Amino acid sequence: MEIYILRHAIAEERRPGRPDEKRALTEEGRRKLRPVLSLARAAGVAPSLILTSPYVRAVQTAEVAAEVLGYKGTIVRTASLIPGSLPEAAWREIRDRRDEQAILLAGHEPLLSALAGYLLGDPELAIDFKKGALLRLDIDVSQREPQGSLQWLLTPRLAAGS
Repeated sequence: MEIYILRHAIAEERRPGRPDEKRALTEEGRRKLRPVLSLARAAGVAPSLILTSPYVRAVQTAEVAAEVLGYKGTIVRTASLIPGSLPEAAWREIRDRRDEQAILLAGHEPLLSALAGYLLGDPELAIDFKKGALLRLDIDVSQREPQGSLQWLLTPRLAAGS
């Protein structure tokens, strides 16, 4: 299975009295996200399912991804992708959908870098997951423990140079 891990784009700053989960994407965030997704689409990225954290900035990131990548399905919100979740919970979510060809996960740090390391079989692996970055790995979901292989990592800075 192809797994695409997408960190939410640049969001509003934290403000007293406003819950973290309500922070929305900024226009700059949306602007920097689109070239990443456009390059991904040109490379053939076509998720059969998009899962997202229920936080506003992640949902908005998933919506931009759906638009740019031509995804016509339902975007599924899941608590397994909130910032404080565990990689094992996201792995269970992926394995529960093992019939999918390609899943895009939209979420947050520190979960996403920990999840990538976990799925690659090295929970200690350090990944500098920039906002709006997209990582692809391939994994055999029939295995009980994940042993994926990293295919690529695309950041907004790299995409801006294309």
